[in-house]
Amino acid sequence: MSLRNKFILLISSVVMISYGITFYRTSQFQHELVLGQAADQARMLAKQVLLTRKWVADHNGLFLLKSPGVEANAFLEDPEITDLSGRHYVKRNPAMVTREISEYAASEGVARYRVTALRVINPLNEPDPWERKSLLAFAGSQVSEVIELENSNGRRMLRYISPLYMEASCLECHTERGNKVGDLRGGLSLTIPLDQALADIRKNNRMLFFIFVATILVVGLTLYLMVDLMVVRRLSRLSLAMDRYPGQQPLPGLLPGGSDEVGHLSDKFRDLCDRLEKSQAELDTTRLQVFQSEKLAALGRLAAGVAHEVNNPLGGMLNCIKSMREAPDDSALTQRYLALIEKGLRRIGNTVQQLLNFGRREPLRYSLVAVDSLLRDCLLLLEYALKKITLQTELGIGEKKHPIDSGALQQVVINICLNAVQAMPEGGVLTVASREENGRLILSFTDSGRGITAEDLPRIFDPFFTTKDVGEGTGLGLAVTYSLVQRMQGRISVTSAHGEGSCFTVELPGKPEELHTEGELDV
Repeated sequence: MSLRNKFILLISSVVMISYGITFYRTSQFQHELVLGQAADQARMLAKQVLLTRKWVADHNGLFLLKSPGVEANAFLEDPEITDLSGRHYVKRNPAMVTREISEYAASEGVARYRVTALRVINPLNEPDPWERKSLLAFAGSQVSEVIELENSNGRRMLRYISPLYMEASCLECHTERGNKVGDLRGGLSLTIPLDQALADIRKNNRMLFFIFVATILVVGLTLYLMVDLMVVRRLSRLSLAMDRYPGQQPLPGLLPGGSDEVGHLSDKFRDLCDRLEKSQAELDTTRLQVFQSEKLAALGRLAAGVAHEVNNPLGGMLNCIKSMREAPDDSALTQRYLALIEKGLRRIGNTVQQLLNFGRREPLRYSLVAVDSLLRDCLLLLEYALKKITLQTELGIGEKKHPIDSGALQQVVINICLNAVQAMPEGGVLTVASREENGRLILSFTDSGRGITAEDLPRIFDPFFTTKDVGEGTGLGLAVTYSLVQRMQGRISVTSAHGEGSCFTVELPGKPEELHTEGELDV
């Protein structure tokens, strides 16, 4: 997952969780607020009903003109009176007034309320199970009210009941049961519908949910565009510049600018490129110096080894000159010795020329070279060091010429062969083989020396790593060999086991188009 998507997902998750908690708490708060308001409404309504009942009780009830539907209450002692004009009036006590007003309120969908008790005179006032449980709670403790939500026929209702205590104005109708002031008479029960309030809550919740979704979309899209514009695109430009480096230098217009973190990172990358260029130039200079130093060291070892090869023909030539001086008139002797002197001089000249070519400091320069002939020349140059060594050659390329830097390949062969000779101080067998395979030149050098341990094998191409005693090696020969093979776009590998000898294999490209030349190809 990309950094942009991770960032947007994280921020969106935080926003969603925050809005989710806010949405939940807002919905819960609305629900609690509506229930609180309904409870306050129930308390207020109960207070109004109680005041109405008190007013009716204080005035000994209400008398209504008797008419159809307005009948006398059979449970009252004086349910009906007649005035002087012969008109009949029926009495309404507080309980009846409460019930009849409740019917009006219920018809308007406001609320229903009534007075009930554990012991009632009128069966219409018989308590339901919830009211009975509440009345028992009033009788057993100092509970001042009971509020509860209830589902009735698929509708949500708020049930409220408060206790009613006997007052002096109530004794007129309730003396027959031995009631006294302060006794619990029953309770005022109210039922308030909550459908409309809950519908408003659901409507508000839907609106909040739509706002929540719209906010998430807007925040997500804004974050996406901001991160894409301010971070992703600029980092992509910086990444493109990194991919093109070092082949293409980072241009000022390509790198993202600015004073923020991305701009600072771009500046740091530009500074890094400058330091790398400077370090690479210093490294190239040091590398050439190391290569030349190692080449000169190898040249010194070669010169010391071939000194006697030069001395032998010199000694022979001095003997020839001495004999010619002793017999100046012997023309046949002079001719024979002159040929020997010429042969010796040519041999010395070839040896010196090979040493000069090997020690010359030049960049890689490719020319068409017969690889097998070059191998033979190198082995001839090493003849002094191979006197205790049995040399075997399996040269299979023939006289076919390939584009090779002869000087670099000479140094590779000399370094590997000298390393093999040093691994066989008591003598042994050195096998040099060559072949062409799939357009590549394969050169192998196998010795029967003491081999390389498994611990040392991964490090043999490291600069200054050597297993020789102090003063016997610099540890640069194989490192330089490895670098030269790499510069010729080749590969070098080694297989070895301690006590069983080693085999170095060099693979070089055989076609000019595969070569990374540092000069022209001499044909």
